[in-house]
Amino acid sequence: MAPRNRSQESSVEQVTADTFKQAGKVIAVHLAYQSRADQRGRTPAKPSYFLKASSSLSLSGSEIERPAGCELLAYEGEIALIIGTAARRVSPQDAWSHVGHITASNDLGVYDLKYADKGSNVRSKSGDGFTPFGPGLIPADAVDPAGLRVRTWVNGETVQDDTTAGLIFSFSQIVADLSQLMTLEPGDVILTGTPAGSSVAGPGDVIEVEVDAPAAGLSTGRLSTTVTQGTAEMADFGNTPKATDADRADAWGSPEAAGLAPAGLSAELKRKLTSVGTATLSAQLRKRGLNNVSIDGLKTTRPELRIAGAARTLRYVPNREDLFKTHGGGYNAQKRIINNLNDGDVLVMEARGEPGTGTVGDILALRAQINGAAAIVTDGGVRDVDAVAALEMPTFFTGAHPAVLGRKHIPWDTDLTISCGGATVQPGDIIVGDSDGLLVIPPSLAEEVADDAIAQEHEETFIAQMVAEGNSVEGLYPMNTSWRAKFSEWAPTHPNPAVQP
Repeated sequence: MAPRNRSQESSVEQVTADTFKQAGKVIAVHLAYQSRADQRGRTPAKPSYFLKASSSLSLSGSEIERPAGCELLAYEGEIALIIGTAARRVSPQDAWSHVGHITASNDLGVYDLKYADKGSNVRSKSGDGFTPFGPGLIPADAVDPAGLRVRTWVNGETVQDDTTAGLIFSFSQIVADLSQLMTLEPGDVILTGTPAGSSVAGPGDVIEVEVDAPAAGLSTGRLSTTVTQGTAEMADFGNTPKATDADRADAWGSPEAAGLAPAGLSAELKRKLTSVGTATLSAQLRKRGLNNVSIDGLKTTRPELRIAGAARTLRYVPNREDLFKTHGGGYNAQKRIINNLNDGDVLVMEARGEPGTGTVGDILALRAQINGAAAIVTDGGVRDVDAVAALEMPTFFTGAHPAVLGRKHIPWDTDLTISCGGATVQPGDIIVGDSDGLLVIPPSLAEEVADDAIAQEHEETFIAQMVAEGNSVEGLYPMNTSWRAKFSEWAPTHPNPAVQP
């Protein structure tokens, strides 16, 4: 859409405190840039939104307080639309004419409180001053909305740089869509989403955001915000801050940026664990006093494969119709975790051993495989079992069933301690599986268990050879002193193939 002809003389006004008084609503788009969607691992088909309090608006040059107890104050440089004339049920073709101005904005939020919002973003995004915008207001009819640029700097270093050519949803689509549900009134603010590069800022950091229209030669100037540290602790009569490593990875942009170990197993540990059978690993775990670490009663779609990976967990609760309405539909816990699996993850699902409905089907299993998941494990049923079995990624399950979740299950929560097949599984536990079954290995023991299992299988290769030659198992299995001496002579000429040179 080309800008209309107008004089650019003195066309950029300044945001003032009076501008805030006109903002009856502050509406934000969840995901709108393809670069950000690629980071998140999902591209929405339609735009979705959340509200921020109008009291979160602040001027350029403001100090923004990171609440006491919070570590994850994230910035998001965005283009803000200021509604100029009321819009109700407008078409995408007419929508841009209802936008009065555009400006720069910073959609700040604390990931430490996202858990308490349950998707609403009320607490995490609506802190006082958490929506600075300005300093200049560019007339919307002086620019092409498809030719805008947004950039963000932290302490002078460029961290975000994208254009509206990278939008999934045009600004006209967003305005038209919102106007189907509510009247957009003059002064209302729409935050149009952030591109890739959003991350965490700390006390003393200066965040700057600028929006410009290079073809029109217009700019908002740099919106500047300084982060300070809050000192007033949150009272325990409400939700207090807490953050998981998953929150840290989301806020910083990746596990590496958050200073976390990369998700999943190292290639070498995975090689070790899959070079030996679960029967041998089980014996090593038993030596360490761990007897109840097998996930029982499941079969696998790929019995010829050995798998090893770090557990991600999903818990289903028994279906209750009123709760299914709030937790079962839409982008529920099942879809969220499958959509965000990482390379080498093993998704382990608690379905209470209930086989009377599917806990995963072909589309979501395919999504897990595309994300690089090592396996899916469920002590419930599987739908579309022929299609699931045709995937390269194995699925461990109790049986096939055609029914969908709502018959027996509600997908309730993710990345928490669960029970599956009689075993307790925590996020990050090492799951190893083959045709004999599945084991849960505490991460702190995985390396030594793998090394000792490799050594054990080398000994058992010797024992099997001696038995094949006609020797009795007495004194050989397990080896006594005499046989161990013979093994010591045999081993150098028969290298263990599972040991890397």
